[in-house]
Amino acid sequence: MLRQSLSAFFKFILVVFALVVLWQAVVSVFHLPRYILPAPLSVATRLWTGHAYLLSEALVTLREIIAGFAAGALFGAGSAFLLAGFPRFGRLVWPALIVLQSFPVFVIAPMLVLWFGFGITSKIVMTMIIVFFPVASNFADGLSRTDGAIVKAAHLDGAGHWQLLVLIRLPLAMPQLFSGLRIAAPLAPLGAVVGEWVGAAGGLGFVMVQANARMQSDTVFAAMFILALEAVLFRKAVDLAAPFFTRWSPHQ
Repeated sequence: MLRQSLSAFFKFILVVFALVVLWQAVVSVFHLPRYILPAPLSVATRLWTGHAYLLSEALVTLREIIAGFAAGALFGAGSAFLLAGFPRFGRLVWPALIVLQSFPVFVIAPMLVLWFGFGITSKIVMTMIIVFFPVASNFADGLSRTDGAIVKAAHLDGAGHWQLLVLIRLPLAMPQLFSGLRIAAPLAPLGAVVGEWVGAAGGLGFVMVQANARMQSDTVFAAMFILALEAVLFRKAVDLAAPFFTRWSPHQ
């Protein structure tokens, strides 16, 4: 297991190294100006010289990601459970939710800033909206796909609708809920940054907008690098919860 992990890590490092070499080659061969595509060394230098500023803004974005993800996960899981508990109501609500999911986030973000202001609240709500749909749809799918033989046996044993939902369908749907959380984890940073792009006083999205206006592409790429690192680490943190959810798998 350790050998496989080390092998995967070294392969990842090799891929990153190859991409950096290709990046540097493109900049050198085509003599691209710094404001169009900065060299990897310029980005690394900016990360080093501006690390205090970039990390402080990264913490702002990270707070928005964590709060928005937690709220979106709770709201999504709770909504799926309630709609499964009241199936007639769910058949009316799900089409409306699908329509809302089709709205581009850039359309919603300005309204959220208008409603909730330039502070952290609008970014949390934006992140919550993006996280809500994958969590709700995956969990609802898990709740609706319980093995028919198990459902029939529960009914023969006298289980009612809510007993079946809480004691059988809910535990068996936990792996599906986890799948929704894993899908939503890398999307949460997107929600926070989109909210910051529209209007904010801090965060990595704010840094990107300000740097782009000044044609400081090295700062933009440095902020993007930190954001990508946050997304990867956040996804890994969510993966740590896998044993709790997968133990409810029907195969266990």
